[in-house]
Amino acid sequence: MDAVNAFNHELFSLMDMKPPISRAKMISITKSAIKAMKLYKHVVQIVEKFIKKCKPEYKVAGLYVVDSIVRQSRHQFGMDKDVFGPRFTKNITGTFENLCLCPTEERSKIVRVLNLWQKNGVFKMEIIQPLLDMATSGSSSVADTEMDDPDPGITVNPDPGITVCLLTQTQVLLSVC
Repeated sequence: MDAVNAFNHELFSLMDMKPPISRAKMISITKSAIKAMKLYKHVVQIVEKFIKKCKPEYKVAGLYVVDSIVRQSRHQFGMDKDVFGPRFTKNITGTFENLCLCPTEERSKIVRVLNLWQKNGVFKMEIIQPLLDMATSGSSSVADTEMDDPDPGITVNPDPGITVCLLTQTQVLLSVC
């Protein structure tokens, strides 16, 4: 359990630093995760908790930690004996929902990592594709709702300004298609 506590301390010390995270720090975090491999479930839970609780500017650093741990584990022990990859996939959708709360300008970094995972076969495509869709989708749920509306020209609101706005949005969308 000392190795897990050391990993926890090492990971959460990221928040004492200003992003981006140095290569040396990432190596240090990865080494402490590999040392705690016998308690890999705890390590994965700590990383997921970090991504959930940290400030938005540290979310991508959390993804880099996941990437580093999984790739190092596969390199060191082989795909057959890697325990981190399969464990991270158990809650990967929830983890990526939290990751997508990062600043909008950092979303491209998430997509880049996912593309690298796809290229290098880190995770199966059926795992990566929904995550790519999530990372590339718009951040505004209000805009998504308006886009999904089958007939956005019809509105319940009697305010004519809103109706004109919705009709204009529909015309713009139709001209783009």
